[in-house]
Amino acid sequence: MNPPSGSEKRRPTSSQSSARLRVRLTAAAETIVRGGHPWVFASSIRELNREGTAGELAVIYDRNDQFLAIGLFDPESPLRIRVLHAGKPVQITDEWWRARLETTLAKRAGLLDAQTTACRLINGESDGWPGLVLDRYGGVLVLKLYTVAWLSRVPMLVELLRGAAQPDSVVLRLSRNVQAGFAPAGFKDGQVVHGPAISGPVIFLETGLSFEAEVIHGQKTGFFLDQRENRREVETLARDCDVLNAFSFTGGFSLYAARGGARSVASLDISAHALAGAERNFALNRHHEAVARCLHTTIQANAFEWLEGNPERKFDVIVLDPPSLAKREVEREGAIRAYEKLAFDTLRHLRTPGVLVAASCSAHVSADEFFGAVERGAKKSRRQFTLIKTTRHAPDHAASFPEAEYLKCVFLRCD
Repeated sequence: MNPPSGSEKRRPTSSQSSARLRVRLTAAAETIVRGGHPWVFASSIRELNREGTAGELAVIYDRNDQFLAIGLFDPESPLRIRVLHAGKPVQITDEWWRARLETTLAKRAGLLDAQTTACRLINGESDGWPGLVLDRYGGVLVLKLYTVAWLSRVPMLVELLRGAAQPDSVVLRLSRNVQAGFAPAGFKDGQVVHGPAISGPVIFLETGLSFEAEVIHGQKTGFFLDQRENRREVETLARDCDVLNAFSFTGGFSLYAARGGARSVASLDISAHALAGAERNFALNRHHEAVARCLHTTIQANAFEWLEGNPERKFDVIVLDPPSLAKREVEREGAIRAYEKLAFDTLRHLRTPGVLVAASCSAHVSADEFFGAVERGAKKSRRQFTLIKTTRHAPDHAASFPEAEYLKCVFLRCD
């Protein structure tokens, strides 16, 4: 059901109410939604006129019975409503969806060109598409959904994307916790919902470097596009250096360091599959003279354990980019301690002078907490260090509310 039109600002009549899911919130939650936050938790709902179904539009009214917001309802999730729009009433029509998509894609104008054929086109709530991420890899779009609230709209989404982005193929990726909810409708993770089947990795360009994206079964949507700007920065620091890329995955930082003129690059990861991907990515770029000259080796090991030991291995630049160490709030304190220890252990492998690049993707650890942990680890190492810079989200991964702010990176020069 659609929300009231601009002239219908009062609570709907009883005949209308039976067709529309109407919600009222606690005073605190009402203030939060009015402030632009896109999430309404089940515990914040104080009045619901009837039971809602997954994906239904829920209209939120304030304490004065005025329209406050409209969002997607998810009865199975503690995050009960994901807000699509707040403020003045709107009609959620096909044209509304098209206009929102056009607005979102326009934000990425200029990011894609002949040298960069991949970026994030939709970044969830921060772009007004709660629980939905869309990445482009060349001619392939990867649509990842994090809530069953989008289930009934998958065909609509595919048609919108076909018209606005004209992809060769669209791949549907589903968060693990919602896959069972999509299964009865015939949808599964890694399904090609438009275009020809995809039998292997998709090759794309990032600033002229070629990479593989495992769009069908790879992590996230197939590659970590959010570190593009930090990879560019590492490239500027790598000339004539021996570089260690810890938690390397498929070697994104490694390749940029090689193109930047590194003497050698070691990619360290626990996954043999990821390291094989790094080797293939290097093979794709041997036509770059600097990449061809660089000695690339792989180390398959638990990075935490390897960094704690092996003090004889020394490097001029070390990139430290672990997976999230705090996926839940209760893990935050432990993650902060782990980041401090990682920084301390890593600095034992850094030559003087040298550069440490440390990143975190843990949303439950704030930027100040992460930067503080790295600084404490550096101080414990008794090394003299200066801050080069800190960075946050790339333009195509912009965050519009606190919970969306996960990425932070610090560059330290140690003497």
